[in-house]
Amino acid sequence: MTLPVALTCGEPSGIGPEIAAGAWGALRGDVPFFLIGDPAHLPEDTPHVVIDHPAEAIPASAQALPVLHHPFAGVRTPGTPQAAQAQGVIDVIARGAGLVQAGEALALCTAPIHKQALQEGAGFAFPGHTEYLAHLAGVDHVVMMLASDQLRVVPATIHIPLKDVPQALTADLLEWTIRITHAALIRDFGLTAPRLAVAGLNPHAGEGGRMGREEIEVIAPVLDGLRAEGIDLRGPLSADTMFHAGARAGYDAAVAMYHDQALIPIKTLDFDRGVNVTLGLPFIRTSPDHGTALDIAGQGLANPTSLIEALRMAQAMGRARRG
Repeated sequence: MTLPVALTCGEPSGIGPEIAAGAWGALRGDVPFFLIGDPAHLPEDTPHVVIDHPAEAIPASAQALPVLHHPFAGVRTPGTPQAAQAQGVIDVIARGAGLVQAGEALALCTAPIHKQALQEGAGFAFPGHTEYLAHLAGVDHVVMMLASDQLRVVPATIHIPLKDVPQALTADLLEWTIRITHAALIRDFGLTAPRLAVAGLNPHAGEGGRMGREEIEVIAPVLDGLRAEGIDLRGPLSADTMFHAGARAGYDAAVAMYHDQALIPIKTLDFDRGVNVTLGLPFIRTSPDHGTALDIAGQGLANPTSLIEALRMAQAMGRARRG
């Protein structure tokens, strides 16, 4: 049975409506998807059709962007989030997750949200998309992966100050990050024997303890225990030599210790095509690796490339998981 990908609208005042239209123009029926949102928010010249059920997106997507209508208060105001629309953004995310969990959509792709607007307009109690989706799915541990054809990389710690990373980087955190990543590479990326490279925290992976002991006391023991179970792990490695072409050929995904250690390499290698993937959910979720871009919303300048790649990856991962 062929299923479409569900795309949530994200922040209406951002570039979400424009990149949704651009993605449909590039993909048409090659990656059938439907937008959950208000069709009035789309650029005026967007061919679209309002659908009542996700299944209608399959035949419709070759001719027009299918939209599963979700009403919003007020009109779209590019560049200026409206408090009255915040709850609608949240409800669309929940609706999309529900459709995927009910088996009515293949995967979930989410357009960017404006967290401050949701917090101020609707009391949104979550740091972001990922945590809200984990809450909706009833799971405790999820992992953020940034992925492209050039590199897959996972940060063990994410949006915290650099000074807090050593304390946050516990053996338990690192172990479940590696386990979730390894399982996802098998289940969702179709790799039978994934190879993972794991960075050290300190320069030169600590230089045997002379530049820090986290590699000796935390990272290496976790890797040794997981290797004993048969997981193919390399590391802890010096992060400054992990991401050139020759090194990348030796692994399927890299695990980094903190946000910039992971994101700088992939944004340097493939800035426009990077995709944010949430691992550890009971459904597939991808997202473009950029924000709402309020400063260019409504000006026809938005680049849909990352969303196009996110939709393609959602389809591929959804098919892999379904077997």
